[in-house]
Amino acid sequence: MENQYCKVGAITPINNSQQNIDILEYQYQNFMNKASSINDIRLVEFFESKAQKVQKMLENIA
Repeated sequence: MENQYCKVGAITPINNSQQNIDILEYQYQNFMNKASSINDIRLVEFFESKAQKVQKMLENIA
């Protein structure tokens, strides 16, 4: 029996390819939409902080 290696939890680095930028822009917009549609202030803050992290990643790529 051969060893098998599981890729669960494997991380793919985000580089400046257009596909990755599109994904990050989608995530940013998705988090902001969720933040604007929720009434719970804690969830709003959570989604806004996620959006800020994604925005920083986009700024570092560009």
